[in-house]
Amino acid sequence: MNPDLSLHETRVIGCLIEKEITTPDQYPLSLNSLTNACNQKSNRHPVLDLGEAEVQAIVDQLIKKRMVSEQSGYGSRVPKFQHLFCNTSFGTLKFSPQELGIVCELFLRGAQTPGELRSRASRLCPFGDVSEVEAALSALASRDDGPYVVRLAREPGRRESRYAHLFSGEVSAGEEIESASGAAASAERHSPASGRVDQLEARVAHLESELADLKKLLHGAVRADGDIESSASG
Repeated sequence: MNPDLSLHETRVIGCLIEKEITTPDQYPLSLNSLTNACNQKSNRHPVLDLGEAEVQAIVDQLIKKRMVSEQSGYGSRVPKFQHLFCNTSFGTLKFSPQELGIVCELFLRGAQTPGELRSRASRLCPFGDVSEVEAALSALASRDDGPYVVRLAREPGRRESRYAHLFSGEVSAGEEIESASGAAASAERHSPASGRVDQLEARVAHLESELADLKKLLHGAVRADGDIESSASG
C-alpha cells in the first residue's frame, strides 16, 4: 500500500490517530477541533497555519480515498470525522500499537531517530527501551505489504540515523539532509543574536549617513564663509 499522501493529508490522519488514542472521549473530531490539532504548535513539524476551509478540502479528498469518514450523531449536530487509515474493519492495513504510534509520530513530525520516537511516541503506546522502537521500525521496513518506513543516511554530527515514512512516496536522504540544513540556517538567521547584529548594522548605516550629511553641511558653511571674506576684502 502506497497512497502517496501529501504533507497536509498525513497531518490530518496523524491528528485523528493521535486524538483517538490520547483523548478518546473527544473523538471523532469536529472540523474546528481537527483544524486546531493540525495547527498545534507542540509535537508538530512543520508548524502549519491551515484555515477550516483548507482542512475541509483535505478531509474531502481523504473521504474520496476512503481514509476518513464523516460521522453524524454522537449527541451533536456538528459533523465529526474519524480516520479509516488503519486498524478498522474497512481496510486491510493493520498495525500493532507500537507500529501505529511510530507511524503517527512520523506523520506529525517527519523523520526522527529511534531515540526521538521512543520519547515522543510513549504517550501513544508503551516502549520499554529504544530496542523495542528499533524492532518495530524493522518490522515496518520489512513487511510483505510494505515497506512503510526507510532508514536515512546518518547526518554529520548525529549519533543515530533517522527514519522516515513512505506513505508520501520515496524519500531522498539527500533532500532530507538539505531540508534539515536549510531549517538550521533559517533558525540561525532568525536567532536573537542575529537580530541584534542586524539592528546594530542598521544603526551604523544610519549614523554613517548622518555623518555624511553633516560633512556636506560643514563643507558648505566653510565655503560660504570664504565667499563672505572675499567679498569684504574686495
